[in-house]
Parts: sequence; C-alpha cells; structure tokens
Amino acid sequence: MPAGAAPVLDRQDRDTDWRRVATVADRGRLRGWRGAWVDALAQVDPREIRQEPILFDPDRSLVDPLPPTGNYRCRTFKLGSRAGIGPTFMASGWFACRIGGGDGGDVDGGGNSVVSLTKLDGSQRPVGTIFADTNARAIFLGTMELGDEKRPMRYGRDATRDMAGLIERIGTKRWRVVLPYPKFESVLDVVELVPAN
Repeated sequence: MPAGAAPVLDRQDRDTDWRRVATVADRGRLRGWRGAWVDALAQVDPREIRQEPILFDPDRSLVDPLPPTGNYRCRTFKLGSRAGIGPTFMASGWFACRIGGGDGGDVDGGGNSVVSLTKLDGSQRPVGTIFADTNARAIFLGTMELGDEKRPMRYGRDATRDMAGLIERIGTKRWRVVLPYPKFESVLDVVELVPAN
C-alpha cells in the first residue's frame, strides 16, 4: 500500500467515535487490555524484557498520544503464547511505517482529516485508522495486509485479519501500539514506533 493511501474504513466510518466503528469482538479485546498485559507478562521470562522497562510497563502512558505525520521505524514484540504453544517472547527487527493524515493529508469525503498507520514492508503489514480517545490514549482499528497483497481488506470484513489496539506515547518521540489478544500466536503484541530520522 503506498504511503499516502487511504485507511481501510468506509467514508461514513471515518472521524467518528471508534466505539461505533469497532466490531463487537474488538471492543471486547480493547476492554481486556489490562488482562492481556497481566496474562502476557506472567508468561515472559523477565530477562527478555529487562532492557525495555518503559516499553513493557502497562501503566506507561503520557499525554498527547497521537504521533505526528511522518515516516517511522517500527518493530513488533509478541508476548505470551496461546494455549502454551510456541515461544512466549518474540521480537522483530525494524521495519518502515508511516503515520499519515492529521494535517489534511488524508481526507475523507466530508473534508475531515483522517490519521492512519501503515506498516510499509514485511510479510505482515498492519494498516488502519487512528481515532482520538483520551488525552493519554488513542485507538487503532485496522486490518492485516499479507504477503504480496497490494491492497488491505476493509476493516470488519474478515475477523481473522481485524486488528484493534491502544496507541500510547511512552517517551519523547516514542510511541507504542498495544494489541491485546491478537488472533494468532501471542497474548499481547506491542509495536514500538520511533521517528525514522
């Protein structure tokens, strides 16, 4: 998906309350964010996360959660395992990501600015819309684009591809996307975002 491509929501869904856009399953996952952290951290060897105490602190959330438009580096950490199958901690390398909109760059049919998050490379590429929520937390609703697909599915069309997470600023020019109870592998995914430059 090109860096300036539109998010994966229909026009009537953009710039509205995320609760009206999110699927029932995703609203449940977002409500369970604290339980996901507790369950995941209980499975992880503390030595695995010792070097990143801020990133893996469930209560770390600073004001102003929306990352500014621009290019980012992102990496994913998978914490905990489903049904005791597989590793309890996995860390990816850095990938290219982009935050679009918020400055009039991505506009829906009504002229409203839309903030989007897109992972630009790799075989699993989250893409979706960021909704304002509180002064310390935003909400990400999106879908997983796979392999050589050129265009993401619409959010809500395939529950196995839908993604829901909390976006939090955890430091100066440092954010994370917390994805509680993702569909596969882990109990909690944490995507770290830092500016590319």
